[in-house]
Amino acid sequence: MSELLKKAREQLTSKGFKWTEPRSEIISLLSEQTDAHVSAEELYELLQKKRPDIGLATVYRTLDLLAELGFAHKLNFGDGCSRYEVADSSHHHHHLICSACGKVEEVPMDLLEQLEQEIESEYNFEIHGHHLKFFGRCGQCCTKGKE
Repeated sequence: MSELLKKAREQLTSKGFKWTEPRSEIISLLSEQTDAHVSAEELYELLQKKRPDIGLATVYRTLDLLAELGFAHKLNFGDGCSRYEVADSSHHHHHLICSACGKVEEVPMDLLEQLEQEIESEYNFEIHGHHLKFFGRCGQCCTKGKE
């Protein structure tokens, strides 16, 4: 069992949830999607190749549970579809979302550390996390628009 699956198992069981084979498969498959932010439907399609016995409702419930427990991030990029990624506290990043083609690009740096410190100090507020999304047009769409 991978380190990620062990961590997920510990989190789930410590909160009183059962560790099941479908949950294990869903978490494992989600963790393999390192270059994508997948929807429940996309994950379900990938899962069907390995485990056709796992239903779409199970995928939705598991992803929502993982997000609730802080193991996964549930993201909305303005297209009406929730997307998921494994939460990684050692690698915080932000997202650039192209409003023309829908491309999502990660910005692999935490741009808000100083701001968080100032907010915590000024407002006596303990920040547990944040999500920052920039909406605009990617370079390709900007170039296409000029032609």
